Amino acid sequence: MSQHVLIVEDEESLAQVLGEYLTQSGLITHIITDGSQVIEWVKKNPVDLLILDLMLPGKNGLDIYRELRTFTGIPVVMATARIDEIDRLIGLELGADDYICKPYSPREVVVRVKNILRRSTDEMKMVDKVLSINESTMQVLVKGKEVSLTRAEFRLLSHFHQHKEQVFSREQLMTQIYSDNRVVTDRTIDSHIKNLRRKIQNVDAEVDCIQSIYGVGYKFAL
Repeated sequence: MSQHVLIVEDEESLAQVLGEYLTQSGLITHIITDGSQVIEWVKKNPVDLLILDLMLPGKNGLDIYRELRTFTGIPVVMATARIDEIDRLIGLELGADDYICKPYSPREVVVRVKNILRRSTDEMKMVDKVLSINESTMQVLVKGKEVSLTRAEFRLLSHFHQHKEQVFSREQLMTQIYSDNRVVTDRTIDSHIKNLRRKIQNVDAEVDCIQSIYGVGYKFAL
């Protein structure tokens, strides 16, 4: 299955050239030139990697990146026309997967993108050997053995699985589990997490896929 790369770049000629190189390498590409359109597009469309320019009309790359990280862990390659900006971005510890300085070689970008996508795919395969989730049947397998979960526990695990390495507060997790705006407390989430961990570790004691982040919340950690 072809992977999708979103190019966010306001220099249309540069974006078109890069898009052609990526397409020729077997990837599906889409171009957005206005930063204000990125978040909604990512939420509605499949994206495996994003090439994100720093300076954009509508919304700048830093703001887009920070907002992306509130709901997805897709790989991001940050692009800038100033090499000193790359030093600053790294210093901010944003966690982007790579940084490129314009003008860049489209061939080099293709190589970098391919390497990142390959690494991301390999990590996904490693996770799937331990944990497998079927969204349509709500079946969960841990190392091939089925785990029986409540609907709330399944929604929690599925959300973590889809947003690997993203840290979520209890309030954010409550929103994911309960769509009917019912009133629940932080203790409710903690209880669901505790039960989820217990059920998974009853199957295999070495599998601890949800990590507590003190003072913040939880994240998927396989």
